[in-house]
Amino acid sequence: MRHHRRLLFALAALGAGIAVTEPGSSQTATAQLDGHYTKRLAMIPMRDGTKLHTQIFEPTNPEGRPPILLNRTPYGMRRYDTTIARRWLGPSPLFSALDYVFVYQDVRGQHGSEGEFRVLRPPRTVRSDPRAVDETTDAFDTIEWLLDHVPDHNGRVGMWGISYGAWQTVMAMADAHPALVAVSPQASPGDMFVGDDIHHHGAFRLHYMFGWLAHMASTSGLLGPKRGRFDFGTDDAYAYFLGLGPLGAVDERVFRGRVPAWTEYMTHGVYDAYWRQRNPLRLMRDVRPAALHVAGWFDAEDFRGPLEIYDRTEVDGRRDANYLVVGPWRHGGWNALSGDTGASLGRATFGAGTSAHFRRAMERPFFEHHLRDGPDPQLAPVTAFETGGNRWHPLAQWPPVDVEPQPLYLRAEGGASFGAAPNAADPPAFDEFVSDPADPVPSAARRTMRFYPERMVEDQQFVASRPDVLTYVTAPLANDVVIAGAAEAQLCFSTTGSDADWVVKLIDVHPEDDDPAAAFHMLLAAEIFRAKFRESFARPVPVTSNALTDLRFRLPDRFHRFRAGHRIMIQIHSTWFPLYDRNPQTCVDIYRAAPAAFVKATHRVYRSGVHSSRLILPVRTP
Repeated sequence: MRHHRRLLFALAALGAGIAVTEPGSSQTATAQLDGHYTKRLAMIPMRDGTKLHTQIFEPTNPEGRPPILLNRTPYGMRRYDTTIARRWLGPSPLFSALDYVFVYQDVRGQHGSEGEFRVLRPPRTVRSDPRAVDETTDAFDTIEWLLDHVPDHNGRVGMWGISYGAWQTVMAMADAHPALVAVSPQASPGDMFVGDDIHHHGAFRLHYMFGWLAHMASTSGLLGPKRGRFDFGTDDAYAYFLGLGPLGAVDERVFRGRVPAWTEYMTHGVYDAYWRQRNPLRLMRDVRPAALHVAGWFDAEDFRGPLEIYDRTEVDGRRDANYLVVGPWRHGGWNALSGDTGASLGRATFGAGTSAHFRRAMERPFFEHHLRDGPDPQLAPVTAFETGGNRWHPLAQWPPVDVEPQPLYLRAEGGASFGAAPNAADPPAFDEFVSDPADPVPSAARRTMRFYPERMVEDQQFVASRPDVLTYVTAPLANDVVIAGAAEAQLCFSTTGSDADWVVKLIDVHPEDDDPAAAFHMLLAAEIFRAKFRESFARPVPVTSNALTDLRFRLPDRFHRFRAGHRIMIQIHSTWFPLYDRNPQTCVDIYRAAPAAFVKATHRVYRSGVHSSRLILPVRTP
């Protein structure tokens, strides 16, 4: 990612694109599709004989030979007959008026497809076995069949998907079919133990994974014959998950063996071969298709994956046709299906409809160029949106080269400042709090079961008064401060326990303008780290009780402008529930921990002498 590439683009090119109105009426859009496309169904055979249910939409009177655009999904495809029941086809409504062959497919074991569904099915181990199957071979076999059974195409295939569909796209990029020439993985998960859906730095994402697995990966019986949503019996997520008790009791009390993936996760509490095999980054070698990677700064599910997949592809794949776009979006917020304009998220505003701009000026021209020789959109290697400043930047790389690390030190009485480090001769000074697993810090202001995306920029005043939350804040800034990249937390701590989770938040404190009701402590970035993994995710090491311990970890990347007059705040705490599971604060296998293992612990954060904690900010010249 850090190599230099000559920029063959202009800023004005970012606003270029073909002006096609996105349909606002589902009835009108469907009628247009009925007149422009025909739909047929197919059960496409894979190399092991399993057949996958596929819907094929073909233009009735195309101008020239159309390319094929494929989407593989575990989530189903509405009507399973020849009725066209879609508002549009392709990644956005802009594609519906174009001549593509649009193909949607249920992945193995889901909905209309045969076979067994496995969450994040690992790549086949014996690649020379002609009958061994995985998601890569299923994509390959599907494309091969389409080339033989779709008439009058131009021989080029593209693929896109969001979230799990993006992961399917990434799998297709590995050992790609020669006809697969352009892909757009959008918010694909990456390493599932370190930084995406399932874990962050070894801490288990309880609320999200419980709900997703219960709905998507359960066997018969858990959701009833119609497979509706899982019935929690309450809308209070905090109370529900606290009432479940330790994770080891969940299967016996709730799932009863009907969620195989949950059972697997509970037996793989460290970064072992199970997680290494499911890491798609190791497959990103010699990637041949042109790729448009998409991420959202405020994606609660899969933010780290897109950046790392882009980075790995950049090193080992096609450097001349590998692009990254990062906007101010929630999970999938750049996609028209979400109904999100990308102009705001909660109280955070971004000045314009960033989602429509992406679809018009980047996504559509990318596929048009690579699938049928449309005009080159001259995309920058990286196109990133600066929040706070509210503008797009074309960049040669991410992070940009003109960034300098600047330490923001924790000071006495809740202060924080740049400048000189604490005097090394000073005696250790610290702030302490009691962390109680029975009374964890809530991860969202609203305790609803719903994953409301606004929590990614939520006002953090709702936890600031808790005694187990430390807060440090600068004076009002005299000048703008722009960060571009990942802030790094460098903590020196001690605990009376033998393990601890550490949560660090970076917050933009907006001026109150003499009106306390206008105060907005906007969450900008936050991350968690389970301290027993500080030396190795594969081999946990207990924390020595009451000993000073160093811990370093990165927060999610951000491109943000702290405006003059704003303040920069750091919050630190040790529980973040129910977003993440509770750490017993004793170094045990948490997935098998008994209730007695969960104990209160006193944590100290040191901020003076040679033991000064700080947050290293990647500061860019404004």
